[in-house]
Amino acid sequence: TLVNMVVPHLVQTIRSRDGAFSSMEQQSAGSYYERVKISQPNEFDIMLVIPVERLQLDESDDTGAYYYLTFKRNPKEKYLLKFLDEDGKLSAFKMLQALRDIIKQEVKNIKNVEVTVTRKKAGSPAITLQIKNPPSEISVDIILTLEVQHSWPPSTQDGLKIKQWLGTKVRREFKLRSLYLVAKQNKREKVLRGNTWRLSFSHIEKDMMKNHGHSKTCCESDGPKCCRKGCLKLLKYLLEQLKMKYPKELEKFCSYHVKTAFFHSCVMWPNDTDWILEDLDHCFQKCLGYFVECLQKSQLPHFFIPQYNLLSLEDKASNHFLARQISHQLNNRFPIFQE
Repeated sequence: TLVNMVVPHLVQTIRSRDGAFSSMEQQSAGSYYERVKISQPNEFDIMLVIPVERLQLDESDDTGAYYYLTFKRNPKEKYLLKFLDEDGKLSAFKMLQALRDIIKQEVKNIKNVEVTVTRKKAGSPAITLQIKNPPSEISVDIILTLEVQHSWPPSTQDGLKIKQWLGTKVRREFKLRSLYLVAKQNKREKVLRGNTWRLSFSHIEKDMMKNHGHSKTCCESDGPKCCRKGCLKLLKYLLEQLKMKYPKELEKFCSYHVKTAFFHSCVMWPNDTDWILEDLDHCFQKCLGYFVECLQKSQLPHFFIPQYNLLSLEDKASNHFLARQISHQLNNRFPIFQE
């Protein structure tokens, strides 16, 4: 309720304050809206989506995930031209900064609830709001997103291997959807200029979580129930608990790692009979086993961009550390869940 009071108010103001943001739409993303949130609903992800028609995408490195964006001739979106950098690239940094400034001014005008903007995290695509909700706080990540009418780039061609799981038709429909890019700094760049954008598939992921069954009736009121969402929740909970226990060793890991491993598991075991509700513990252990293998090899391909490895070889030590911690939990009946 608090989030739904604060965010639409902000969006309305942002749209009226700066022409560049006038066509912005609010979309929800992340675990709360995928119904896989664990523990309290105290973290929300909100995408602020700006539609852009004609953009040229140029890969910024060999991951296939990060792009430079330039306008094609005579763009409709003249109001975005002020965000170009000296090379004519659309600067994620400049756009985020402008958005952040408006939000910082506007939260002061929100009555009857205390909202603050947290300090900027280097390279983070999000502007984070803290909403006071005694005795705790709610954090809302606002993510600046461009929706581009552009076919999916070549790096995605062999990704999204869902034919056996969700079907060829669903895959085709997904690939016809527009492309989302978030203002995310590519850390691999020698000089951090803040002009890279990263592909985002959160809108597709949300749909995959919603209609997650091989059969259309999976988990519907009169259909058979599966344990896929239960599995993902447990995976996320385990990582969250381990991160609390070993914050320094595991700071590189986030829930997206386990979510990706989970999607790969859904492809390896595509049938609903592989995920019978009563088999939750067995399925959870299968997923974990797969994730541990990925960690040991330092290889976890992005689900949509297979050439992009989410576990870098430079982080071998922390990958192996997490693999050992998970194996310990697996072999000892998850003592961390009892703590």
